[in-house]
Amino acid sequence: MELTLIILDAGHGPDTPGKRTPDGKLREYHFNSAVAALVGGLLTKEGLTVKYTHDSSRDVPLNERATSANQMKADAFISIHANAFGNGWHTAQGIETYIYPQASKSSATLASVVQKSLISACQRPDRGVKKANFAVLRDTNMPAILVECGFMSNQTEATLLQSKAYQHQCARAIAFGVLCWEYGR
Repeated sequence: MELTLIILDAGHGPDTPGKRTPDGKLREYHFNSAVAALVGGLLTKEGLTVKYTHDSSRDVPLNERATSANQMKADAFISIHANAFGNGWHTAQGIETYIYPQASKSSATLASVVQKSLISACQRPDRGVKKANFAVLRDTNMPAILVECGFMSNQTEATLLQSKAYQHQCARAIAFGVLCWEYGR
């Protein structure tokens, strides 16, 4: 079966409280939405259909994002985020990808391929593929992953997350991982 529909979820909405760097220079949504748009463009150029869970008009509830993806009968769901630890600057760093604890083998494979692609392209510490009971992973009926592309609470990574070059690196890596997963299964 060829993959035809990818749902891209730009993490949190523009008004989600607290989702920003400690100095306030970057809201997580701005990183998430920029990368999601870039990934969407790359996948579309490769012939895949891409839909987004929301735009900047409102913060769509998590259950609504999953329900929408299920109704569209999506082939994969990718949620794009920037991580954080605590309320101030911290040393935590790196990239990690999440799947639901009872995820399908296809979700696990997608997560592994995207994680490896992100680490190779972005040269950040590999925090691995982890399991979590996140609503967008639990409530979706298709392979689903949530990527954390770096820590907003780490000064080095916060600078990277704000840079267009790093956003493009992340987008290319995510798109490459999705395409490798699609054509390798």
